[in-house]
Amino acid sequence: MLRVWLAAFGLLLSFSGLAAQESTMSLLDNRFRVDPSITQITFVIYRAEESKPVVLVRPDGKKYYAWRSPENVRWYQESSMDIVSIDNPMPGPWQAVGSVTPKNKIKLISHLKLSSEKLPARLYQGESLKFTARLTSDDQPLVLRDFLDRVKLKVTFTKFVEDEDTLAKEARPIAVEIGEFADDGQALDEVAGDGVFTVALPINSAAGKYRVRITSGNGVFLRAEEQEVLVYPSPIETTFIQSRDASQPHKVVFSGEQGMVMPGSLAARVEHTDPDKKTVDVQGAADRESNKLELTIPYSEALGNYAWTGEVYATEMGSGRPLVFDLNQHTYSVVDELDIAETRRLQEIERMKQQKLLEEQQLIEMREQQKTQSMIMIAVGNLVVILLALVGWFIARKLKARKKEVPEMQLEIPKK
Repeated sequence: MLRVWLAAFGLLLSFSGLAAQESTMSLLDNRFRVDPSITQITFVIYRAEESKPVVLVRPDGKKYYAWRSPENVRWYQESSMDIVSIDNPMPGPWQAVGSVTPKNKIKLISHLKLSSEKLPARLYQGESLKFTARLTSDDQPLVLRDFLDRVKLKVTFTKFVEDEDTLAKEARPIAVEIGEFADDGQALDEVAGDGVFTVALPINSAAGKYRVRITSGNGVFLRAEEQEVLVYPSPIETTFIQSRDASQPHKVVFSGEQGMVMPGSLAARVEHTDPDKKTVDVQGAADRESNKLELTIPYSEALGNYAWTGEVYATEMGSGRPLVFDLNQHTYSVVDELDIAETRRLQEIERMKQQKLLEEQQLIEMREQQKTQSMIMIAVGNLVVILLALVGWFIARKLKARKKEVPEMQLEIPKK
């Protein structure tokens, strides 16, 4: 059978523009060649639906399986696809043995690399920031859609501990997932399928030092990126003032910490929901030199539960970094006015009821205590009687034994 070797074409083909260098090959016998300069390579292999994973055969004949492979091999599989990443692959001709699709396409991605933005030196509790990471092949953006859709990059926060790798597994801090990247052109992601992954990163961790890690849910990357960050308490204080007067609105007051928040930079949006699920948006910005912003929410006499949420925007003093804080949902209620006299009467009834229950409980406890004391006295009396009986029995036995030890006097009757 004719064998096609691709040494003349190298491993990678160039796409136009900023497309990543990848190789799409139609091969006989599913063979392909790895150049000696390759230090990391990923195979994307398309199979027939519901077929078994392929077997990769190295140039020296050694085989790699989805269920058994060395540590330098990471294998992700689906019903019709295998994605296999290999560090330091053996140069030379490789072969994929399996139910490869009739089109016989195997795509190779060389020198796959993940890089991410540098997080700010100072993060704040409650803030949400846009965070991006990029996948490249040979330092060019990777745009292979089938691969990008399956990467599933995640961000985790782990409490910082010195020399973490030297600790026992049970003693290491637990990583908490706080976000998942997307390259779908939705939310904060700008362009779908451009190899730039984006996440709205919520900083909900307590103040302190953390390790930030970017990992892959499908095992293509183990620990691709890591940074250390400091989380500080929020520099924005939020206060809700509920009105009890129909002529006065409710207020939401935002205050920026002096020296942390740039004066005049505060802006906010509040979404207010009434008991009928109708919403009202209230927005505003602080005065030029002010570090305080007050928004008013119209008062409503409708009885029921209300809720409000929103966002606060500010600028960090010194660095000029824009800050965004998502407001957790807050609730409050509007109820009928209270009849003070009736309320006091009901409170007095409840107090008397509780007092009566307390007295009854104390009486029951006293009776139980007296009963316990009587039982103890009876038990002690019985024990004394038993002890006296035993002592009497013991003394009587001793006297009887002593009497037996004294010889009987023999009286001789004189003979006549």
